[in-house]
Amino acid sequence: MSALSAYFGLVRVGWVLVREGVVIALPSEGLPPSVGFAKSFVSIFARRKAKSQARSDRLAKAVERLGPSYVKIGQFLATRPDVVGVDMANDLSQLQDRMAFFPHETATAAIEASLGRRIDDLYASFGEPIAAASIAQVHPAEIETAEGRKRVAVKVVRPGVRQRFSNDIKAMYLVAGMQERFMPSSRRLRPVEVTKTLEQTTKVEMDLRLEAAALSEIAENTEKDPGFRVPKVDWERTGRDVITMEWIDGVKMSDVEGLKAAGHDLNALADTLIQSFLRHTLRDGFFHADMHPGNLFIDPAGMIVAVDMGIVGRLGKKERRFLAEILYGFITRDYLRVAEVHFEAGYVPSHHNMESFAQAIRAIGEPIHGQPAETISMGKLLTLLFEVTELFDMETRPELVMLQKTMVVVEGVSRMLNPRFNMWKASEPVVGDWIRTNLGPKRIMADLKDGLKAAVKLAEAAPEIAAKTEKFHHELLHMSENGLRFDPQTAEAIGKSEAKHSRSGRFALWVIALTLIYIAWHLG
Repeated sequence: MSALSAYFGLVRVGWVLVREGVVIALPSEGLPPSVGFAKSFVSIFARRKAKSQARSDRLAKAVERLGPSYVKIGQFLATRPDVVGVDMANDLSQLQDRMAFFPHETATAAIEASLGRRIDDLYASFGEPIAAASIAQVHPAEIETAEGRKRVAVKVVRPGVRQRFSNDIKAMYLVAGMQERFMPSSRRLRPVEVTKTLEQTTKVEMDLRLEAAALSEIAENTEKDPGFRVPKVDWERTGRDVITMEWIDGVKMSDVEGLKAAGHDLNALADTLIQSFLRHTLRDGFFHADMHPGNLFIDPAGMIVAVDMGIVGRLGKKERRFLAEILYGFITRDYLRVAEVHFEAGYVPSHHNMESFAQAIRAIGEPIHGQPAETISMGKLLTLLFEVTELFDMETRPELVMLQKTMVVVEGVSRMLNPRFNMWKASEPVVGDWIRTNLGPKRIMADLKDGLKAAVKLAEAAPEIAAKTEKFHHELLHMSENGLRFDPQTAEAIGKSEAKHSRSGRFALWVIALTLIYIAWHLG
């Protein structure tokens, strides 16, 4: 039944995309002639008005018709240009996550159910919604404190969104499975794995306790960082369906004129933004993965305040070293080292020639060194790098693609604040310090320390490992001397299983059992 509903869901999606003219706007270069014929055929079903609209407008209209979960799917795919293509990712990144408000009464009922307390006991006042997105909407409220009333922002999950998303993701799995089966060239991108990532990240985003935990973690990481912070969480008023946090009075970073009027130094803000992002990425391995201008505020003290931590990214030690060595290799024009890093990390299959890969890396790096520093885009550099790695069968690395996409967005915001923004100069204090700490003598000490910890853990586990090995050895000897014997519980379990299966199932079960007996007899 679930497979049937997935097919019906897919048909609905296809119909909406056809009606809104999205299908006929898709590029068909390099595809079989049958694709062009199919596009011509479905064009007769497209709305006349849709045909005159830009592709991004058609896409926005289609996603709006499909509902909130498809807005979230679209936003996720916007972070995966390796999967949907750069042009489509750009179109999807323009999706406006502004949905209709759901009723005030529904929000209060959800809060009371999640926290187990009446709304009047939780808040001194609870206002009408001021912003609504695909997953949740935000209400202004006030709470009583020892210092008097304090304003807070209350985020409440949209009713029914979990079930809606659960139904819609089935169609995505269906498409991903068909893509892997019928398009062998796409298997490198692991579409089913991408869909699993989408499902996991959205489930996390729909549990507001996890967003609160992300805010808390990044607050600890950035406690001593200059110029950056996140809202404080009110844990007493936070649950699965609701998060209460500090109200931010400030100017949105998208309001450049408002920032100028407030007297903020835009050039300094651009530097602080990119440096903060790189600290979170390289130092902490934990970063806000949705840092568009609408999620960034400047408070009266000039601090950057990042909100909406529903989407976050993590990088392990290996990935952080990988990123830093790549950037350092490009800066020093050591393209062979950049290639070596890819092979050492296992990102490029070992059957490829390292020198040929270094040659491809050089094709990216050399043009950069002929440009003024302020025109060089780190995000563009990583985008070109991923395009080259496709030629060398590098499998999709979701964490690196998310990093690359976020870096492009952050860099774009910095250039919006300062059109002559020098990415490399602004990054050097953070990247240079990280490289000196982690790729020099200190790295050897850190590796030795990690190795010592691993050795201590292995030594602690050694008696248990030895005992299990000895037991396994005795059991093998016993089986070889006496043959295979089923204890009463095993025999009973086989009997129950045998009774449940069809004739073919019983036959297969006994083939396995007889094979085991035959092996044991020969060992004896």
